[in-house]
Amino acid sequence: MRTNMKQIATHSNSVRVAYFSMDVAIDSGIPTYSGGLGILAGDMLRSAADLGVPLVAVTLAHRKGYFDQRLDGQGNQSESPSKWSPESRLDLLEPRVTISIENREVRVRAWQYYFRGIAGHGVPLLFLDTDLEENDPRDRMLTDHLYGGDEHYRLCQEVVLGFGGVAILRALGHSSVHVFHMNEGHSALITLALLEEQSGSEAARSISENEIETVRRQCVFTTHTPVPAGHDCFQTSLVHQVLGEARAATLSQMRVMNGELNMTELALRLSGFVNGVSMRHGEVSRDLFPGYDIGAITNGVHAAAWTSTPFCALYDRALPEWRRDNCYLRYAIGIPTAEIRQAHAQAKKDLLQQIKWLTGTQLDEKVFTLGFARRATSYKRADLLFTDLERLKAIARRVGPFQLVYAGKAHPRDEAGKAIIRRIFEAAAALAHDVRVVYLENYDMALGKLICSGVDIWLNTPLRPQEASGTSGMKAALNGVPSFSVLDGWWIEGHIEGATGWSIGDGRGTENDSAAEALSLYEKLEHVILPLFYNAPDDYAKVMRSAIAMNGSFFNTQRMISQYVRNAYRLESGNGAKPLP
Repeated sequence: MRTNMKQIATHSNSVRVAYFSMDVAIDSGIPTYSGGLGILAGDMLRSAADLGVPLVAVTLAHRKGYFDQRLDGQGNQSESPSKWSPESRLDLLEPRVTISIENREVRVRAWQYYFRGIAGHGVPLLFLDTDLEENDPRDRMLTDHLYGGDEHYRLCQEVVLGFGGVAILRALGHSSVHVFHMNEGHSALITLALLEEQSGSEAARSISENEIETVRRQCVFTTHTPVPAGHDCFQTSLVHQVLGEARAATLSQMRVMNGELNMTELALRLSGFVNGVSMRHGEVSRDLFPGYDIGAITNGVHAAAWTSTPFCALYDRALPEWRRDNCYLRYAIGIPTAEIRQAHAQAKKDLLQQIKWLTGTQLDEKVFTLGFARRATSYKRADLLFTDLERLKAIARRVGPFQLVYAGKAHPRDEAGKAIIRRIFEAAAALAHDVRVVYLENYDMALGKLICSGVDIWLNTPLRPQEASGTSGMKAALNGVPSFSVLDGWWIEGHIEGATGWSIGDGRGTENDSAAEALSLYEKLEHVILPLFYNAPDDYAKVMRSAIAMNGSFFNTQRMISQYVRNAYRLESGNGAKPLP
């Protein structure tokens, strides 16, 4: 939403929370996101606007986006930049600030997007941009690529986000910000920026525990990564080179850099509130980082943004307050199953029409359809379903036909993820006479919404406990699509067997026994799910309805940000926050 400097001036003195995220999803036309982390951030900002939370957000412009994906007939992925123009979608703000990278002065400006809530409250999102003529050519490219480049490029980007973000906020007059929320460790350098604000200098000096505690009282940190390899780490020599000797000395003094700088450790050390993104992920994080007090606030999704047009119309008629207060979705349990089935039939028709337009493949509206759409990487195990192709053929012949819809990008450097896409293409060719499989290229927000609302069941097969939360199944639930998932992440909390969906395995015993989990998948698909869908469609619709009422009403960003306000931000009405509904 376009705005102007008057709006900034109006709200700058009332903003109490600054939210930092390396990627944020607005829509498919602004490709500044790669997957769940960015989409979560965008959904959180939408709900902050809806609920009147006094918040400003900061990210990078990523002028070349993540990447556009193309797949050939064998499933080989190729990539090209997702170029877009901030000038066409955002408002340029006047202030410019200067930060230091490798002892060079780097100028930073900001563009603004405005999220407007249902009651008119606005939440500004600032896009930091170094593509300025006065900058060194190397520095002009720092805000080009999302999750691209080498470690040097990534660390320089994190300097821009952390130091540049704090500087831009101050230049815009956001003097009343008293909470800095780091969405993952990419933004951990804001802690150093806040320490330097206290002294007025980055010069090497002794940092007192009182100064550290002052910063800790201001900082909130949300970690999303349940495995050690997923946390940003940079070699000490690189830190000295990019940040300079004085800042490196400060990090060493705080005992967060010993051979390498772990951004998660830095954020943990200097945050007064830390959380994982599901109850299970909180447990995993406490094991990964013993000695830290790490709680949990389970992720959610923005209900109105991810509910399909047919279901929006149904809820508007049956539950007119649902957009203002997602808790009203609880009362979906009283919607007649015939109306649930009718809305879903239209959503399914919309999906299959789009598939026909994109691929030329016409899937059958009456055939049971499984959906799997998320980042293509090893731990997601998108190919678990294809463990036994003959078993799949036999199920389709004996019980009833089914078809599969896949989508997802592999990171350009993730060769294992690319190999998974190729294996799905191979399986699709082998199953062609019995089970139809389509893989939709260039997965984005618009396509994701169509898939999660138009399939009949949502498949999720991660390696435990590597699914920190997962949000795609939450989007599916809003559209009456039950989950069929390994018990990990949010699904441990959202799963009620036969009521909100079905589990793959029981979540006990040996972790990641793929053979056992594939067997569980096949057994339930053959003996429970397909017979229910084909032989008792009204009973299947009752599961769809329960998924809406039990999961859609809870696993949303209205509930999520309300928990952040109460537990992490601790905003009082006297501090500029508006009462939550």
